[in-house]
Amino acid sequence: MSFVSEFKEFAMKGNVVDLAVGVIIGAAFGKIVDSIVKDLIMPIVGRVLGGLDFSNYFLMLANPPADFKGPNTYEALSKAGVPLFAYGNFITVAINFIILAFIIFMMVKQINRLKKEAPPAPPAAPPEDVVLLREIRDSLKK
Repeated sequence: MSFVSEFKEFAMKGNVVDLAVGVIIGAAFGKIVDSIVKDLIMPIVGRVLGGLDFSNYFLMLANPPADFKGPNTYEALSKAGVPLFAYGNFITVAINFIILAFIIFMMVKQINRLKKEAPPAPPAAPPEDVVLLREIRDSLKK
């Protein structure tokens, strides 16, 4: 078997195609959850904790350069090369992960519930010739 035909056989197996579809859908779903966390949840959490932008919670680990005249925001200081301990961004990503993991857990739980095995079907009736042979066998035993 040539390398190309072996690879084609591998790539066309159902599990590989299912995995590819899952990765593509998962990436798109991850962007949706990221937007929910960043655009809907974190502004509320930031407001409750007294800040307007939760992603701007950080500690500067060094002073900005002397010629830095920009705002003291995460983006501006990062572009200026200031080392930052960005715990607000980490908390945002952690909440994003928790929400995504919970949603995936609920989806898998629902899929498993739908996949529950149906009760086994009653056995099919034996063919007529088998029934006749059994009757003959039983009558010979008597």
